[in-house]
Amino acid sequence: MFFSSKDEDIKSGKTTDIYFERTEKILKKRGINPIVVVEIYLKGFPDNYTWGVLSGVEECVKLLEGIPSVNVNCMAEGMVFKLEEPVMVVEGRYLDFGRFETALLGFLCHSSGIATKAARCRLAASGKAIYNFGARRAHPAITPMVERSAYIAGLDGVSTIAGAEVIGESAVGTMPHALILIIGDTVEAAKAFNEIIEGDVKRVCLIDTLCDEKFEAIRVCEELGKNIYALRLDTPASRRGNFKKILEEIRWELDIRGFQNIKLMVSGGIDETDILNLRDTADAFGVGTAISSARVFDFSLDIVEIEGRKIAKRGKMSGAKKIIRCHRCLEDKVVLKDVAASKHICKSCGQKYEELFENYLKDGKLSRSLPAPSEIRKRVLGQLSLLKL
Repeated sequence: MFFSSKDEDIKSGKTTDIYFERTEKILKKRGINPIVVVEIYLKGFPDNYTWGVLSGVEECVKLLEGIPSVNVNCMAEGMVFKLEEPVMVVEGRYLDFGRFETALLGFLCHSSGIATKAARCRLAASGKAIYNFGARRAHPAITPMVERSAYIAGLDGVSTIAGAEVIGESAVGTMPHALILIIGDTVEAAKAFNEIIEGDVKRVCLIDTLCDEKFEAIRVCEELGKNIYALRLDTPASRRGNFKKILEEIRWELDIRGFQNIKLMVSGGIDETDILNLRDTADAFGVGTAISSARVFDFSLDIVEIEGRKIAKRGKMSGAKKIIRCHRCLEDKVVLKDVAASKHICKSCGQKYEELFENYLKDGKLSRSLPAPSEIRKRVLGQLSLLKL
């Protein structure tokens, strides 16, 4: 038995905080079940971020689908959001969905934290290839979520079979240190990989297992030549020294031997800061811990209306709201839900603001098709050019 919740546990409300169950008991006993409007928004970004990438929308929609009283309006998955902006608005009978507050926040907080870190790495890598290698840094039960969140944020691929199935792509990978250690030699391991593994799999050879990376790189390339697509350096921190210099040295030695087309891939404890430093020399990046253990976002869910009356707890703005945006500048405004976006003009570029929210559930029924991960990824990439780290 693994310590993870089943789908039915989440749908039944078993993963909720106990005080929601007690709240239900009280309200049912008193015959109180008002129509409420709740908003989900972020109170503060971690690590001085100024933007985030929304992820987890599809799971929230699937959780609430089928509840007759519930309407859901929100930003599309993959949209960039900023502080204190409602990213999702849910309306319905409180007793029909109140118990799901814990799960709704969990879906968005975790997924969006991962997606945002992945998007930051994507932005840092510029046009270089970047892959998620972080499955081993998270509980295996959430591997598909981690991989999907990383992919939709702009990464080029994921490493696990389950993650690849969720995004509808093929898993990507190189070779592990274990293969080289068991065979006993880097070149022999590379030859075995080349002989046995299907030809459509790119030959990426790990060169930091047993000997100096430069000399292993030369040996592998001279033996296998054009069969090699890339060399991967996963050099441990205790042996790195000046990692950029090591990469430059290897690049030089390969180039003077005619191996200009063989790429250099870097992995092992890197994040967006490392990528910025190495991207002039490295051709590809495998990012693991930085993405899988990304800071969880601190979304909150709060009531802002009860039976049409604008009301909220202290420190919160009452009234059902929405986001309007200038897509040219990514400038946003928070307005009441009935305010027309076209009445607002962007001060930066003069363009009219546009509605950002989309309706996903109407009376508990799905009102639009949910986009494929590849579509969400395109949405994210289209916004990154307007953002800075």
